[in-house]
Amino acid sequence: MQQKQQEVDEARKLAQDGYPIEQIASMMHHTCKTIRNYLDPSYSVTDGHYNNRIPDKLAPYEKEVIELRRKGLTYPKIHKTLSEKGYTGSVASLRMFMQKERSLMHDQGEQNKPHSEFIQRKTLCQLIYRKLEDVATITPDQYEQALEKYPLLGNLYSLVREFHSAMFSKKSEKLDVWIESAKKHDIPELQAFVEGISKDLEAIKNGITYSYNNGLAEGSINKIKVIKRIMYGRNSFSLLKSKVLFHELFHNEFN
Repeated sequence: MQQKQQEVDEARKLAQDGYPIEQIASMMHHTCKTIRNYLDPSYSVTDGHYNNRIPDKLAPYEKEVIELRRKGLTYPKIHKTLSEKGYTGSVASLRMFMQKERSLMHDQGEQNKPHSEFIQRKTLCQLIYRKLEDVATITPDQYEQALEKYPLLGNLYSLVREFHSAMFSKKSEKLDVWIESAKKHDIPELQAFVEGISKDLEAIKNGITYSYNNGLAEGSINKIKVIKRIMYGRNSFSLLKSKVLFHELFHNEFN
């Protein structure tokens, strides 16, 4: 309930900031109909009849049931005790009552907790490959609060930016510095990534230093694979060779 109220507040704030319903729905991963409901001034996350109960056979014994459960008595024993006092309901009714009572106590405890803002995981993931100002679903204040509560996030974001800087710096020695910095963090996924880089370090450094790449060769290989898949199991190698050469001839004539 508390999380839904935060979503409603977020949708209304985005609407006040001038975002259209379609964009708000996309940002919050909801349908446009849901966002329209959130923006309706009469909308409430709670039902007016929620927790309103009709008095039943158990009503006179509710406090006693709660007290007996606190003492550790089983439901059959509680049922036997209450039956001697005039209770005519079932054991199942006792269980259902206690289940609702626990849920109600949990909701009340959640409401008494200090208010905290909800930031979606997707938003935090977007910060890996986008700048803070390019992510519309988080404010600078929220970002700072997230880093204060989870310092590891700040370290990871810094490592990502340093890695990006090293890859486009044309200076391969920066990668060595980054690897040493990354090794200091005891994160299994990060260490696996560092090990993968270390196994092919020379090739990666060449990619940083030099401007040329094997994109042209990879493009030709992918084209041959497509032709091969189209005619798989139905033609010979000689026909495959002819089709590849024909495609090259066709490409050269029209370019």
